[in-house]
Amino acid sequence: MIASCAVLVLLSSQLRAQTAPGSLQVPDDGPPDPAYVQVPEDPSLPRVLIMGDSISMGYTWEVRKLLAGKANVQHPAVNCGPSQFGAEHVAQWLGQKAWQVIYFNFGLHDIKYLNDNGDYVTPDKGKQVASIEQYRTNLRNVIVALRRTGAKLIFATTTPVPIGAVGRVPGDEVRYNAAATEIMQESGIEVDDLWSLVKPSLHAVQQPKNVHFNAEGYRVLGVEVASRIERDLPDAKQN
Repeated sequence: MIASCAVLVLLSSQLRAQTAPGSLQVPDDGPPDPAYVQVPEDPSLPRVLIMGDSISMGYTWEVRKLLAGKANVQHPAVNCGPSQFGAEHVAQWLGQKAWQVIYFNFGLHDIKYLNDNGDYVTPDKGKQVASIEQYRTNLRNVIVALRRTGAKLIFATTTPVPIGAVGRVPGDEVRYNAAATEIMQESGIEVDDLWSLVKPSLHAVQQPKNVHFNAEGYRVLGVEVASRIERDLPDAKQN
């Protein structure tokens, strides 16, 4: 336990050091998440990268459990935040090792409304992090970097924004998902529609007035994500 805490503290300090002055800042969502930990890898298994915000961090552990013995599943040691932050840091997250499958999402941070102090506010009191056109541009830039890896790419739609969620407007994610899906279809990239997966049972799997999920919600998401990734895993003997 002490060793694990030490790793998390080290990762947190490294991330602060790597964020250059003037670059887009991702708000601190609290202490480092266990999903940030780069778990030991079996060199005989394919490598999978899950890239996304705190929702992806929530289901990463479930995916790791379900794909144990089938794939090495990693997540960047950071909340990947909005699409601009992703476009700026994707090369760093990819690193130098090969990836066989990359499962990614951006959107939930793009649709936030913030004031000049970075506080979550209503639309009339702030500005949206990224316009839908900026979002499109950022996604295309991320895709360019991801394609260089030769990995199988899977994009996940942004999960629903419930009524009462601070700093976001329900329905905005639907418009941004439509834009992202159009880009993925043009690029020949598979889309995993997580929005449609959880929408019918949102009251049972999502926290009240909060974009985050409860334990059951992250389990449901993890089962879907693991299943979709597993379809695209190459034969482990080829790696």
